[in-house]
Amino acid sequence: MNVKVLYFASLREAIGQPGEELELPAGVATVGALRAHLAARGNGWQALAGGRNVRAAVNQRMVGADEPVAAGDEVAFFPPVTGG
Repeated sequence: MNVKVLYFASLREAIGQPGEELELPAGVATVGALRAHLAARGNGWQALAGGRNVRAAVNQRMVGADEPVAAGDEVAFFPPVTGG
């Protein structure tokens, strides 16, 4: 199953790219599993590791780690943002 993954702000800087099209391996069916899969790449990808404050959206809707990921979805990861 293919998904589009986007990285924003400091995640984009750590990872070194704004996004990618990704074929998900078997067993990666939720946002949390996708995040763990990406973090396992090592180096800059550790910015997505568990325990770090990272938000996620699927198809521009904020979601939790247990949100299912389907073929064709757009999954975005970004650090929390503050403003005023």
